[in-house]
Amino acid sequence: MNKTLKNMMSWISLLAGIALLATTLPQRAAAQDQDQDDPPGRVARLGFMQGSVSFQPAGESDWVQAVPNRPMTTGDKLWADRDSRAEVELGSAVIRLAANTGFSFLNLDDRTVQIQITSGALNVSVRRLDRDDVFEVDTPNLAFSAFRPGLYRVEASEDGNYTVVSVREGQGESTGNGQTYTLYAGQRGTFSGTESLYAEVVDIGRPDDFDNWAYSRDRRHEGSRSARYVSHDVVGYEDLDDYGEWRDDRNYGHVWFPTQVAAGWAPYREGHWAWISPWGWTWVDDAPWGYAPFHYGRWVAVDGRWGWVAGPADVAPVYAPALVVFVGAGGVGFGGNVGWFPLGPREVYVPSYSVSRVYINRVNVSNTTVSSITITNVYNTTRTTTNITNVTYANRNVAGAVTAVPQRAFVSAQPVARVAIAVNVREMASAPISSRAAVAPARESVLGLRANSAGRVAAPPAAVASRSVVAKATPPPPPVPFAKQQQALAAHPGQPLERHEVQTLRPVNAPAAQPMVKQAPPGKPATPTAGRAGNQPGNPPNTGRPGQPASTPPANQPPNTGRPGQPASTPPANQPPNTGRPGQPASTPPANQPPNTGRPGQPANTPPATPPANAGKPAQPANTPPAKQPPPARSDRAPSAQPNQPVPAPRPQAPPPPQPRTPPPAATAPAPQQKPPQAKPQTPEEKKRQEEQRKRDAKPPQPPQ
Repeated sequence: MNKTLKNMMSWISLLAGIALLATTLPQRAAAQDQDQDDPPGRVARLGFMQGSVSFQPAGESDWVQAVPNRPMTTGDKLWADRDSRAEVELGSAVIRLAANTGFSFLNLDDRTVQIQITSGALNVSVRRLDRDDVFEVDTPNLAFSAFRPGLYRVEASEDGNYTVVSVREGQGESTGNGQTYTLYAGQRGTFSGTESLYAEVVDIGRPDDFDNWAYSRDRRHEGSRSARYVSHDVVGYEDLDDYGEWRDDRNYGHVWFPTQVAAGWAPYREGHWAWISPWGWTWVDDAPWGYAPFHYGRWVAVDGRWGWVAGPADVAPVYAPALVVFVGAGGVGFGGNVGWFPLGPREVYVPSYSVSRVYINRVNVSNTTVSSITITNVYNTTRTTTNITNVTYANRNVAGAVTAVPQRAFVSAQPVARVAIAVNVREMASAPISSRAAVAPARESVLGLRANSAGRVAAPPAAVASRSVVAKATPPPPPVPFAKQQQALAAHPGQPLERHEVQTLRPVNAPAAQPMVKQAPPGKPATPTAGRAGNQPGNPPNTGRPGQPASTPPANQPPNTGRPGQPASTPPANQPPNTGRPGQPASTPPANQPPNTGRPGQPANTPPATPPANAGKPAQPANTPPAKQPPPARSDRAPSAQPNQPVPAPRPQAPPPPQPRTPPPAATAPAPQQKPPQAKPQTPEEKKRQEEQRKRDAKPPQPPQ
């Protein structure tokens, strides 16, 4: 009896479990599918620029003048012209472009940074690299993967025939034509050839002006006071130091107040609106500090001043295009004008783009202190309508908080402060609130503030623009041009297309991969040729810190290979060269480098159009790692197969993480000591003359008569 009862209970439990799985698995699958359509939680920021820098939005053919604070994502391109530089920030990394450099993002999401460089030079500072992250730089003849946080430099020759990779700190791997070469800290590799990849590895040379400039920019980040109050992945927080002050408020905690704004200033007023897929309407601020406070955190009015409250410092931030709500039905009010005001602390941001419940929770809890229950309630009430009726917004009634512009000015990316209109307080009090501006974008919305410069700015040469690159990771398909999306966007004004909608706009026979990308075949480890640093291009003498004279090392003293701007000292004999952490000595091979021949404003070590003569045949051992060195964390492996990643790059005022030691160079036999020359044997005649001269010298002089 008991046995029969137990069997029945077992069958009932089994059937109940099957029923539960039948109901929960489809829900989980649907949630996973929905999560895949969420936009990335990070984008890049086009920050500092010097000289002539041009920008091409994803999917477009027009080049326009680049503007600072423009968010960048997959498919966006940059061209830094002669005597120009640019800086692209990611939070976990910073990418700096030298003159005559063509750059783009083949892929940028929460896990992958895949960069394309068709010509020129990049200086990359990788601050953090998590276990499953991919950080890849693709050039015309190889793909370089960074395996550790560190300082990297990648240069593509003008003709695309060879690439130079320098690893000042960190570790990485170059892949091309079925071969892989590992580079360690303190090494520099020249990889030539497009059909076959030849490699030559030497000890790294001294930093040049481009390296020193990049490190001076890094020091701003490492010493930032604002790092104490925000997550270190908030892009652009170091710019807050010079333009405002932090104060503690009993209601909001740490609050940053801008100190260089005009009277009557309000957030989201000095800048313009641009259309950036897949987020839609995106705010681009004019202020040099105007990135972090407009894509993260919340704004609050305290004692008549606007202050910015960052999100929790211990939560990874999620980027938002603009943390505002719009005024009027569908965000259009005031007689057809478009108005908005900033969200305050603890208020829920409702995206205008389609997202999952997981995403809306992440984008809010990372940017303000708010409960998941509140987020869920708002999410449920706004899934079927964009109008928000059950929320009281703190900034709605703050004097001067609402900004409004004519609809045409909004769409054409005109400067808001120049075209803003007066807001009627009575109309504002009764106007509905919406989560999006129901306004369809135009071509000018995509090109941005400098749309009228299209076709009248510097652009890469045709050979550079059409040059393909080698990729290890498979990038997503090319972006769909705005012209093909415009009709569908007009059907639902202000709402970006979902991923499956964009896919339907691609031609049926369109290639699955990027047409300008050659997929690298699986590679096998190969041994590079051991070269001499002096024979390599781009190994100039030390130019010192910017604004200081170059220092010439004494004869036979190895030059400094440390981090730019750091002192150097000669290590003991037989000691491998130091890779140069800040404050530590460094060493390199003897200083027989060519002089700096670069143009003003250009890096001295931009590789010439032809590879060095000795970058030829792989045969000699050169790049063998030291014994018992642990293997690097391979970002291209499955997560379960990857070894543990080293400690991420330190926060300011923290000691730096340990770096792998540079493998010692190939042993070289010491030069034999030269003996003094021996005297030449004398002939008999020479001996006789020498004896007669000795007698004359010994004879005393005769007195005068």
